[in-house]
Amino acid sequence: MTALALELALAAVPEEDGKKEKPKTDTSAYGNLDLDNYNLNLDNYGAVIDLSNYEEIYDYGDLAPKIEVGTLAPPRTKSLAEPLSTSPGTTETTQMNPPTSTAVKSQGPGLFGSVTDQGLPTCLVCVCISTSVYCDDTDLEHIPPLPLETAYFYARFNRISQIRANDFIGLTKLKRIDLTSNFISTVDEDSFRLLPSLQELILPENKLASLPELPSSIVQLDARFNTIQSAGIRPEAFQDLKKLKFLHLSDNKLDHIPVPLPEGLRSLHLQNNNVQTMHEDTFCNSRDHSYIRRALEDIRLDGNPINLSLFPNAYFCLPRLPTGRFY
Repeated sequence: MTALALELALAAVPEEDGKKEKPKTDTSAYGNLDLDNYNLNLDNYGAVIDLSNYEEIYDYGDLAPKIEVGTLAPPRTKSLAEPLSTSPGTTETTQMNPPTSTAVKSQGPGLFGSVTDQGLPTCLVCVCISTSVYCDDTDLEHIPPLPLETAYFYARFNRISQIRANDFIGLTKLKRIDLTSNFISTVDEDSFRLLPSLQELILPENKLASLPELPSSIVQLDARFNTIQSAGIRPEAFQDLKKLKFLHLSDNKLDHIPVPLPEGLRSLHLQNNNVQTMHEDTFCNSRDHSYIRRALEDIRLDGNPINLSLFPNAYFCLPRLPTGRFY
């Protein structure tokens, strides 16, 4: 009560001249407060202010706007097929053109190459990645038109039966042709001879009875598992192929070793043929016993009826004996 009396006394003192008089404070609301016993500290804070009913006193639920989620239908627009009114009493129907196909129908070279026998561009039937074209297992019956920059061509496991002279014409960058497991029985004479960059010709598991003329750039010839006969290989067919290093003709019908062989040849596979004899000059020079053929390290003649022990003078120049029967 002392503090209340002091506050009332100060309010009654007149203010200095020139200052406005402050409005009197209504202290009737403090009459019932027991200020002597109003001791507020952290120990009794919870007892003085009851927080348990705080949410009940201040309920903000009514202030939150209610939002109803629904689906609004888009405004209805006239379909293109509906008649459009141009003037009162007259209607004009808009004719709809049939949708055009997105398939490429170009008959000449285009974005995806020339059109194949299936009626599609080569690079849609096959997979074209940089300078490589992969046409494996795509039911091809002929060599498809290839991009001029093609360097590596793969068409394995198809139904190709013939190689035509113009199939690879103009492909001056072509380095590798792999036609494994097709039905190739005939090859036109100039199909490969005019390819200046061809290094690898892979033709196993076909039906070839003869070999075509090869370009001088060839490094590897693989014609295993065919029906090639000795009569199907031209005389001296490999003599001028100075870059040829791998000649694989196993599992055919050869009855003698095709000679002469190029000096740089490293691997000769003739296993599972019908080779029965050989000459002393097949690999070496019988007139020059100082001659050593260092490059030819891998000769396979196993699976042939030839007895290699009958021709001891045929191997003196070789770094290794051929693989085959010596009894």
